[in-house]
Amino acid sequence: MMEFEEAHRLFIEHHERERAGERKGRLLRGHNYAEKLLLQNVWWPLFGTLEHLHPEYEIYDWNRKSQFIDFAYLPHNGGRFGIECDGFQSHIKDMDREKFNYAVNRETFLTGMGWRMIHFSFDDVQQRPEVCRMLLQLVLAPFLARESVITDVLSVEKEVLRFAWYLGRPIRPIDVTSYFQINYRTAYRVLTSLSNKGLMKPVKNGERIRYYEVKVTRLNYIG
Repeated sequence: MMEFEEAHRLFIEHHERERAGERKGRLLRGHNYAEKLLLQNVWWPLFGTLEHLHPEYEIYDWNRKSQFIDFAYLPHNGGRFGIECDGFQSHIKDMDREKFNYAVNRETFLTGMGWRMIHFSFDDVQQRPEVCRMLLQLVLAPFLARESVITDVLSVEKEVLRFAWYLGRPIRPIDVTSYFQINYRTAYRVLTSLSNKGLMKPVKNGERIRYYEVKVTRLNYIG
C-alpha cells in the first residue's frame, strides 16, 4: 500500500495540474501544515486513500461570492461533505461581529445547499487525532462501509448504524425496538443484516448474541 507522504505528494500535484488562476493560487497558498496534518492524522488512518478529496475547494455563497473550504469530499454518487481545520488564534484574531454573522449564515446556507460541514480544531488534529477520527466516523457512519461490502445498505440500516454511533456503546435489539418503535424481529433482522455486511460485530454469551458492536475499520463511502 502507498505511504502517506507519497500519496499526499501525488494528490497535490494532481490538483495543481487540474487548476489555473486563483483556484491554483489558493491551493498553493492555503494548503499548509494544518491541512496536511488533518489528512495524515485523521483522514488517512481511516481511509488509506485521498480519493474523492479536493483541497482548497471553491464554493459560492448566496451573493455568488467565492469562498474556499479546506477540503471537499465528493464521492461519485453525489454526496457533499466540507471538512475544515480551524486554528484557535487565527480564528479569534480575525473574527469580528460582521465576520461572525457571515460565518453563521454561510454554514446555514451550505446546509441548505446539501453540504454536510465537518469542523475540527487544529489542537485536536495535532494532539488528539483519535477524537477527530471518532467524530468523523460518527458523522459518516450511515454512508460508510468496508471495501469488501458489495451489497447496498438500506436506509433503515443507515439509521440504525447512526444510532449505534450515537449511543457510544454496544447496541442491543431492545435499544433498536425502543428508539425506532419497531418490533423485536425487525430490529434483530436489521442488526443481523448489518453484521452480515461486515458493519457490525455480534458478541455472544454462550450461544446467544447479547449485543452488537460497530466495527472500526478502513471505510469507503456507500451513498
